[in-house]
Formats: sequence, C-alpha cells, structure tokens
Amino acid sequence: MEEFQLPKLPYDYAELEPHFDEETMRTHHQKHHQAYTDKFNAALKDHPLLFQKTAEEIITNINEIPEEIRTAVKNNGGGFINHNFFWESLSPEQQEIPEELKKLLEETFGSIDEFKEKFSEAALTQFGSGWAWLVLNNGNLEIVKTSNQDSPLTEGKIPLLNIDVWEHSYYLKYKNRRPDYIKAFWNVVNWEKVSKRFLENK
Repeated sequence: MEEFQLPKLPYDYAELEPHFDEETMRTHHQKHHQAYTDKFNAALKDHPLLFQKTAEEIITNINEIPEEIRTAVKNNGGGFINHNFFWESLSPEQQEIPEELKKLLEETFGSIDEFKEKFSEAALTQFGSGWAWLVLNNGNLEIVKTSNQDSPLTEGKIPLLNIDVWEHSYYLKYKNRRPDYIKAFWNVVNWEKVSKRFLENK
C-alpha cells in the first residue's frame, strides 16, 4: 500500500520573496499541507484499494467513497490536492501569459486586467476559508469559489489556476490584509503551467 506523500516544492521557500515570505511558505507547506496529507492517509487506511487511485480520482468521485470516511476524505483529500495544485501554480519568475490562453481570457472576460479584477474579487469575497479558481467548464473559462477544501473537480470542472484564501496562507506577512496578498499573487503566477493545463484539457 503506497500512501500519499507531501510533494517537494518546485522552488525554495524563499524564492517567492518578497511577494510570499519564506516563513509563511515553510509553515504552509510543512505544517498545514503535511497535516492534510497525514489525515488523508489516515482516513483511507482501512480501505487500501483506494490507494490505487489518484487523489484527484478519489475527490472527483467523492460520492463513491464509503460514507463513514467521506467527510474526512473530502476535507483532507481536498486539502491535499488543492495545495498540490496551488504550489504548482506559482513560480519565482514573472511570466507572460502564453498567446492562446491570453486570447481566450481576453475573449471571455474582456481583457487581462478585467480577468484579474474578477478573479481577485472572487478571492476577496470568498467568505471565511476557501479558494478562488479559474476553471474550464465544457470548454468555457469560468471563475468560481469553493469553501474550505472543496474542489471544482466534484462539479466536473477542470481547474487551471487557484489561490488559497485561508488565513494561514497570508496572515504571517499580510495580517488581515487579504487584498494585499491577492495583489502580490499576480507577481508569482506560473502562467506556463496554467497554459499547459488549459492546452491539455481544452
């Protein structure tokens, strides 16, 4: 039985400075993400066949999970995959948006600035803990919000980009200033990764 493992980040904890600080990145990854990983494995331990699936397959088909563990799997499996996805959505190097994705963002939202404004507004207005996402839904781009560790995968939507708006993701540096954290986020988006996800699923 192969348990799920906390992934190594594709950059050092300090590499997203000054936008995301080293202490927050280290704590967020080593403490919060590790805890979701451990609790996800614990929830699945009596159902070893589930370890043969990917975490994404488990969450996508959450209603097929035995009822006695479903909530724990949804919360902790969601936390596991949402964070995996978030780390891969970030890059130390500022990137331009690849042309095909840029064109569709402009067609869908009016302009890149308008897209960023709408995405930021979703992140800002997510009440309590949760996430804002750019997703593909039947080939169309949409901005959605999810609470806690819910995932768009459970609604059949394909995630392309997300931002964590749980307070633990920004409180050490930005205190209660979620707008400043969201503004800083745009400096570290891995647009090459977002574009790759889009091209693989369009």
